[in-house]
Amino acid sequence: MTEQFQTKSVLVLIALSTLLLGVSSLLLGEHKHITLVTDFYRLSSMLPATVFNGMASVGFLITAILAAIALKKQQFYQPLGLWLMLISAVPLFSLLADTMWIDSLGGFPAIGSGQGTIKYFALFSVGMFFYRYNTPSSLNRWIQVIPVMIVLLWIGGMKFTLLEAKGIEDLVASSPLMSWMYDVWDLQMTSNIIGVYDLIAVLLLVVAMLNPRFIMPAIIMSGAVFIVTQTFLVTWDSAISPQTILSTGGHFLIKDLWFIANLILFYYLSSTPSKDSL
Repeated sequence: MTEQFQTKSVLVLIALSTLLLGVSSLLLGEHKHITLVTDFYRLSSMLPATVFNGMASVGFLITAILAAIALKKQQFYQPLGLWLMLISAVPLFSLLADTMWIDSLGGFPAIGSGQGTIKYFALFSVGMFFYRYNTPSSLNRWIQVIPVMIVLLWIGGMKFTLLEAKGIEDLVASSPLMSWMYDVWDLQMTSNIIGVYDLIAVLLLVVAMLNPRFIMPAIIMSGAVFIVTQTFLVTWDSAISPQTILSTGGHFLIKDLWFIANLILFYYLSSTPSKDSL
């Protein structure tokens, strides 16, 4: 893949995901995950929840517009990058709230809110790439791969808990690619195997950072997680809503496109170190 193709692929993923998130959020009205963020900033009592939801929708839509323009005009890379970092920082700071974590499980991110929020690390990293485009830095590859490691490590680790095993049951059961696992193993063992896969993918990414020969296997193994997640948008009935395009569960799933963007940039930065783009 050429540099231009890879960069444009990332822009398409960002434009598509944020367009769907923006339109869907606008149609949803009040969104409890947005309320958790406004609660953290102590803003919830200032305006109706639907207003904050509308603001989030506009933020996503602005992102989609900037990404679409950047496909044609490279001078929009920096404004897009700055905007991505800004809109990602707002939910990321809310991770300091107790409501984002499950204390009883040792601090795993809460299903839905916490898990959905840590995905903004991926969007923030993409923003850094575009904001400092063509500015050399030895940290570029780490900046793109760390969000992938974070989500695979935390959510993969949760697979060993009964709470997460039950949480993914409907998704796995709906998938032609994965439902067979319940015919072979029970609920918890199936979840454990998925967790082991996620953790091996993390380990392979670490090895790839030290040995370039493992870059492609690491990308394929970790990328498969996020690609399979996108198939749930089709197989899981609760992901799509005729009234709002995506449900809140659909929002959670489509954010995995940001990790695919991370992996594309990781591959690009690994294959063309002389053109380090951060």
